[in-house]
Amino acid sequence: MEDDYRVRLDIFEGPLDLLLYLIKKDEVDIYDISIERVTKQYMAYIDAFKMLNIELASEFIVMAATLMYIKSRTLLPKAVVEGQEDEEEEDPRWDLIRQLVEYKKFKDAAGFLGRREWENAQVYAGLPLIEEIEEEEPEEPTPLPDVGIFDLIRAFQRILKRFDEKTELGEIIDDRFTVTDKIDHLLATVAPGESLNFLSLFESASTRDEVIVTFVALLELIKLRHFSVEQEDALGDIVLLRNENT
Repeated sequence: MEDDYRVRLDIFEGPLDLLLYLIKKDEVDIYDISIERVTKQYMAYIDAFKMLNIELASEFIVMAATLMYIKSRTLLPKAVVEGQEDEEEEDPRWDLIRQLVEYKKFKDAAGFLGRREWENAQVYAGLPLIEEIEEEEPEEPTPLPDVGIFDLIRAFQRILKRFDEKTELGEIIDDRFTVTDKIDHLLATVAPGESLNFLSLFESASTRDEVIVTFVALLELIKLRHFSVEQEDALGDIVLLRNENT
């Protein structure tokens, strides 16, 4: 991969979004999160971002340090002060849990307002009234869940597990594949309007390096709106769609 090639994505999600995503993936309650597990998963995502040369906001690094600090506190024995044995020490996770709960409230409220705005935009004033039909109207299809960078990274991590090579994260040794070549290959392989399963994109990859370069090329094409991504259900298989007129 080109040494100076860096992926610059408009990532609107922040570290709290990533933590909420990990909690949702594990199907656990916010109040019952395992700091050890969520820290391990969070750091795996940070490593993946670094491996792919994706620029990260400083907030992600600050959160990583915060998680490591909380984890270290949970591993230490509780201090017992003479005369205060009955007083319970505050859970070191509590500040983070409060942040997550408050952030989720605002995030859910923003999602609700966004849906209401979209629904109101579908209402047109001045149209003649239409008599109600007794027959039941067909239900509108449930909108597909949004596919974000965290979903793509999760799928990318699953693909890398196929390889047992011990290449260190961030080291790209095989220079047979370049991002530019993979971009040209993807555009030549998938015609406008066609779709394919995300996993099938990497079936012919023979090395970790080829997987990495292909994934970076895909991210670039998504950023340029040549491709869009869809999921039939949350955390399900990802489908890539080549946009029309691209």
